[in-house]
Amino acid sequence: MNAIFQRAHFLSAASGLDHAPPDQGAEVAFAGRSNAGKSSALNALCHQNRLARTSKTPGRTQQLIFFQLDDQRRLVDLPGYGFAKVSVAIKTGWQQLMANYLAERQSLQGLVVLMDIRHPLTEIDRQMLAWGQDGELPLLILLTKADKLKRGAIDKALHLVRRELTDLPPGSQLLAFSATKTLGIEAAQSWITAQLAHQPSTLLSTDAP
Repeated sequence: MNAIFQRAHFLSAASGLDHAPPDQGAEVAFAGRSNAGKSSALNALCHQNRLARTSKTPGRTQQLIFFQLDDQRRLVDLPGYGFAKVSVAIKTGWQQLMANYLAERQSLQGLVVLMDIRHPLTEIDRQMLAWGQDGELPLLILLTKADKLKRGAIDKALHLVRRELTDLPPGSQLLAFSATKTLGIEAAQSWITAQLAHQPSTLLSTDAP
């Protein structure tokens, strides 16, 4: 268990970069399609039940939510994308907010992209991955809800996603993940810790937990 994650606490919420905390230190951001299990993953990684609010209503996160680990390190919850029942104008605003954040935030050291292992690589998932690639950010791709599948199906999903993603930035990693079964927790924590320390991580790995 990595103690730094247990110290995570809410810092601030920002509807724009001008309201974000000072752009210094290091942070890792979390992005995922609505209902991909992003909030559950954050809670599991930080060994807390209510750090990130979970909801059965997709798209609840509508701002940049900053969680502080210590004076120099943060985790950032980005707005969920996909199924949110809001207007096209609001969805467009969220996408622009995320695009600006990923392109301009100097303290951003890595991006965690969460996809439901049963429905990976949707068009909007690919757009999120492309934004990360454009920013030359190391990517941690978590195939969530792996507890819904048997081991053979998990391995197949990892293989299919690995075959599709052949040009990821250095330091990127692919993992099967389950917040409820703590599958992939330690490996994800290690990757995040490495990015927050400005340390190079290993090249693309597809190890199943």
